[in-house]
Amino acid sequence: MGDDGTPSLSAAQRRSLETVLALLAEERASVSSVVDDRAWKVHVEDSLTGLEVPELRQASRIADVGAGAGFPGLVLAVALPEAQVDLIESVGRKTAFISRATEAAGIGNALAVTSRSEDVARVSREAYEVVTSRAVGRLSTLAELASPLLCQDGVLVAWKGKRDAEEEQQLQNASEALAMTPEHILDVGHRAGSEHRHLHVIRKSGPTPPNLPRKSGLAKKRPLG
Repeated sequence: MGDDGTPSLSAAQRRSLETVLALLAEERASVSSVVDDRAWKVHVEDSLTGLEVPELRQASRIADVGAGAGFPGLVLAVALPEAQVDLIESVGRKTAFISRATEAAGIGNALAVTSRSEDVARVSREAYEVVTSRAVGRLSTLAELASPLLCQDGVLVAWKGKRDAEEEQQLQNASEALAMTPEHILDVGHRAGSEHRHLHVIRKSGPTPPNLPRKSGLAKKRPLG
């Protein structure tokens, strides 16, 4: 364990993630803008900051929404081998990369899901203890997408940059309608790939509202709050 209580990576876990980054550097399809020697800090160390949230360390089912090239989901799957991590991403070339990476790196507890999160929520309603998301959208949008995926008392961990008072107020305004309550914000910039990195922890505070999920895309186009 590290000084902050988060798990330290073993040599085998580091090799798995190095395999993922090597594949990312070779990937011809555009799945990430950072594939050079900054990638370990920008992708891996940044993703590992999520383990400072106890609920994430203890979760058995995790959904990574808007998984992109697989971060933080693949890193969390390697660091938490007892957890099942579903990486939800609507862009097929990105989930194809995630699938290749999980096979090459031997990450058996990660699954690429080519779908919008709203469609996953209709099938796997309230199935996850934690939802993660990095660089996907506004907090109120992320909270709306996470709410129908999360079980009661589950949490959303959202990787964001600089704090934005207007965005945080919008989430507060939408909190009751989404059954998602902002709980705390961790400043992890000195340990992450971005000096302004903040983790927003938002808790599922009641039953999923019956109108969620809304039609695909509405959470982003017309966020509540």
